[in-house]
Amino acid sequence: MNTSELNSFIVILIYGSLVLLSLLKLANPLKVNRKANFWFGIFLFLWSTFWLDEVLFLITGEAVEFHSLFFVRCIQFFTPIVFYFSVLFFTNPSFTFKIRDFRFLLLPAAFLLCLILVKLGYEEPFEYLSVILILIQALFYTGLSYVTIRKHQRKIQQFSSNTEGINLNWLEYIILVLLIVNIIYVIYNLFYDPKSLNFFINTVFLLVIYWVGYYSMKQREIYPLEEKQREELISIHEDSDSEEIKRKLISDDELIKIKTSLERLMETQKPYLDSELNLIRLAEMLSVSTHHLSYVINTGFGKNFFQYVNEFRVEYAQKLLKESNSKLSILGIAYESGFNSKTSFNTTFKKVTGQTPSEFKK
Repeated sequence: MNTSELNSFIVILIYGSLVLLSLLKLANPLKVNRKANFWFGIFLFLWSTFWLDEVLFLITGEAVEFHSLFFVRCIQFFTPIVFYFSVLFFTNPSFTFKIRDFRFLLLPAAFLLCLILVKLGYEEPFEYLSVILILIQALFYTGLSYVTIRKHQRKIQQFSSNTEGINLNWLEYIILVLLIVNIIYVIYNLFYDPKSLNFFINTVFLLVIYWVGYYSMKQREIYPLEEKQREELISIHEDSDSEEIKRKLISDDELIKIKTSLERLMETQKPYLDSELNLIRLAEMLSVSTHHLSYVINTGFGKNFFQYVNEFRVEYAQKLLKESNSKLSILGIAYESGFNSKTSFNTTFKKVTGQTPSEFKK
């Protein structure tokens, strides 16, 4: 099998994999992150259309003319927007579209106008303008999605003690990989024969698609299913940056009272040893609201929830590591201390102590 035949085989795998994965996300058999998975499924389907012309060529043996793919080019333009919508719903499942969100249709409307004018014979300058619009749209929504994910990674530390599995790292990596691949492709198009790069690019995309499939299917629910709890957590991290709200939330006397109760609880009951501990559970144990507890941890201790809980876990792990007669492995100590993976244990331990657990034990 030569490179051309192998490339054709990879193209078929890419298209089929994306369509299948799209159907799986739309069906959402695990019933998690429903709105986010719906939009992510649409994104995967739109992404598959970028190989549609190659698939049609393999089927018919003829190159597909521009006018026959007019509708395809129109819907392809929505790919970055739909990806951004999936990110929005992953990071905030309570998000709802409003009238002002019609602004998302401005660039697609301009692109559609360019395509119509090109089809009517006005290729210059509208063909070039349509390419510019594609680049602007892709860069803008890719950048916006990346910023949204980074904000999410900071926000979830306000209510979760273990962020692994809900931090959407895999979406962040998709953005970076696709951006790098597309930059390489654009540069290669400008200076070399793009056809010679097709095999390499398609191979990379195929690997990315399978990687996306693996992580997207194992993505668990980020926020509680119970609507009231979900709304509470979302409102907490939206308010967390507002100093004015922090100052007015509770009195100093109430803050000291809750702070003392929290310290006593952490010392006696050691709730941090529960790897699933979150702000809601801890607030219920103290019989205070999640807003008040978040305020006490942020203001009274100068930390977010994630930092506060994991410092207790690291301190507990240090005690276990110092015990010369302990038969626990590093992984065993991680689980015993409330961490849910060796990776998160190593990362958090080094951030708090400046050493890895192995270095500390030595």
